[in-house]
Amino acid sequence: MEKGLVIKNTGSWYVVKTEDGKQIECKIKGNFRLKGIRSTNPIAVGDRVQIALNPEGTAFITEIEDRKNYIIRRASNLSKQSHIIAANLDLCMLVVTVNYPETSTIFIDRFLASAEAYRVPVALVFNKTDLYSEDELCYLEGLIHLYTHIGYPCFRISALNNEGINEIKEELKGKITLFSGHSGVGKSTLINAILPEAHLKTGEISTAHNKGMHTTTFSEMFPVEGEGYIIDTPGIKGFGTFDMKDEEVSHYFKEIFEFSAHCKYGNCTHRHEPGCAVREAVENHYISESRYASYLNILEDREEGKYRAAY
Repeated sequence: MEKGLVIKNTGSWYVVKTEDGKQIECKIKGNFRLKGIRSTNPIAVGDRVQIALNPEGTAFITEIEDRKNYIIRRASNLSKQSHIIAANLDLCMLVVTVNYPETSTIFIDRFLASAEAYRVPVALVFNKTDLYSEDELCYLEGLIHLYTHIGYPCFRISALNNEGINEIKEELKGKITLFSGHSGVGKSTLINAILPEAHLKTGEISTAHNKGMHTTTFSEMFPVEGEGYIIDTPGIKGFGTFDMKDEEVSHYFKEIFEFSAHCKYGNCTHRHEPGCAVREAVENHYISESRYASYLNILEDREEGKYRAAY
């Protein structure tokens, strides 16, 4: 029996880095799927595991150690299963773009709410600043002001031109950091700028739909300077929140939770109740309309039992 860290997941097998630095390809024992884990992938990159080596040279993951946190989303529009993106994170950098392709605020807010639910700190990385028009740069500044004010660190970068990369590198030191975002936002270009030796494949944007084409097909962890790791994951189209009760959703929007303490009713849903401090804060611009719309959007999806992948 050996202990190790899952550093790569291809969907059918895993690479585990053991405590003495060996990298071992492993399968999982079938019984993992029987333990009530409603997930398409019971083991994720970042998991700390125990493995058993067989005499014939095969290896099996036999146990997952307790996770300190993870990022999880609904596996698909109609699925009751979850998909764990990565585990045991010190930070997640959500890479977003104002255009080429556009990342909606609904997608950003869904991701942030899920990260809050599972206690994962998030920073927003606004990429492709070299491509934007004056109007797009103004919109970008508005988003940075909004999310910085709520408490999420924001970075403006051009991964292609190597602008802002040093600030990102500083933030990565000593941490396990997940990079996530839509396909086409430049995650692979950013990781190549941080780690030129990674040689990750980068993709083109589909001009017909202004969407990215998948280039990363599996999740993988890379060591970075300063005893940190970064985790690269396939781009995600939509972000369906998972296992949130209606009354909990507002807890994962920091500013809505803060104002909800002043609502007339303790079980206020902030939609139609009299004496709602949250709706009053939206009307008075203390809470942004886009954030409030994202909150309502999650509640609507929960009622319908699905989410639309465009988010």
